[in-house]
Amino acid sequence: MAIPTVQAAVVASETGGPEVMQYRTDVPVPEPKFGEVLIKNTVSSINYVDTYFRTGFYPSTKPEILGREGAGVVVALGPDTEQYDIHIGDRVLWLGTSGYAQYTVTPALKTLKLPDAVSDEIAASCGLAGLTALTLVEESYKVEANDWVMLHAGAGGVGILLTQVLKDTGAGVIATAGGPEKVALVKALGADHVIDYRSEEGKDWPKLVREITGGRGVDVVYDSVAKDTWEGSLDVVKRKGTVVWYGNASGPVPPLTLHRLALKCIKIVRPTLLGYLETREEFDYYGSRLLSYLASGKLKPRIHKIYPLSEVQQAHIVSPSFDSNVETSGFKY
Repeated sequence: MAIPTVQAAVVASETGGPEVMQYRTDVPVPEPKFGEVLIKNTVSSINYVDTYFRTGFYPSTKPEILGREGAGVVVALGPDTEQYDIHIGDRVLWLGTSGYAQYTVTPALKTLKLPDAVSDEIAASCGLAGLTALTLVEESYKVEANDWVMLHAGAGGVGILLTQVLKDTGAGVIATAGGPEKVALVKALGADHVIDYRSEEGKDWPKLVREITGGRGVDVVYDSVAKDTWEGSLDVVKRKGTVVWYGNASGPVPPLTLHRLALKCIKIVRPTLLGYLETREEFDYYGSRLLSYLASGKLKPRIHKIYPLSEVQQAHIVSPSFDSNVETSGFKY
């Protein structure tokens, strides 16, 4: 396959709103270096974290090509990639950077061969979110059958998948969602109780959680909202329970004293996905689990819309991916 020297890509020239992202057709195609592969993307995902890098909430060097995951075909290999059993022509899911482009270079360490039963669109829609869900229930806190779990943003991109994984473990799930439509969605995914935090009753969701658990509290809270929910999360977790803060949809958790945790002997976890996937063995383990879930149909991601890359600004304006990370959108090449 002949590889062009230039490609279409979206370049964020500076931090700011969607207007800083420019669609260009003269961006050089990168060459894979030591341990890297070059992938011709068929689809790449739009994630909430992309806005963090676009706005500067997460510092990164500009100009920058956004996008943290995608799927496509391997078209070139850099030196020292033999150990990863990745070959030219393989269809893969990848994690990395520079996804809003026709071609992406990424470490072979972070590529995963796709089985025929999993489409590129499905894989790219839930690579980051699906792997996050799986590591949250195994690494951040080992969820067991009959645990009570509190999940914020149950209709979010991670929340949709996390709800399904949690129910597969046999846990009891209490989720929050905003509005009747999202509440219905999370109920359909199997959550035992769904609280509409926008309703009058749901505004005091900690009270409802305590009632549901008979005053005991939940074993673990998965909180991706942070600033608006952190106090309630500490309130509803049981004595010797765990609170996992894995996102900042409303802003970061403010500084707090350890005394707040000591009163109930609460454990706090602040994970990052890549921190759990540093080795090839870890990536293969969770990647294989994700693909098994997808191939069996036990895990069903929701794709809102697939855009042409040239409509990137519009995608960032209207995509539900940025409404507390609800559903997933992506780009098709």
